[in-house]
Order: sequence, then structure tokens, then C-alpha cells
Amino acid sequence: MRLVLAIFLPFLSFFTIGRPVAGIICLILQLLVIGWLPAAIWAVYALSQYNTDKKINKVLKEQGQ
Repeated sequence: MRLVLAIFLPFLSFFTIGRPVAGIICLILQLLVIGWLPAAIWAVYALSQYNTDKKINKVLKEQGQ
């Protein structure tokens, strides 16, 4: 669901992963007609990094126990 949000409304995806400042910058970028595509790519990339960080933290938490 976040991936669809990242493609169609890139700025909202930043708010869902806890990066509001990046979301505001992305909104400004998205308001420019030519900037919508880079904003969508940036949001998908940030979402991928967020998911990777969650997986790494999960593995580290399991190893610590």
C-alpha cells in the first residue's frame, strides 16, 4: 500500500515513514510539473531504505536475545 502511495502521492509516503521534513520538500518538488517524476522515484527509494532498515533492526534485535 505504501508503494502505491509513493508512486501517486510521493510526499505522503514520507509522512508515513516518519520523515516530515523530507515530505514537505517532496511536496514542493511534486508541485512542479517536471518534478513529479523525481519526487516519485525519491519516495520509492526512501520507502525501500525504510523497509531495509526495519529488516536489519529486526535481525539485530533477534541476535541480541
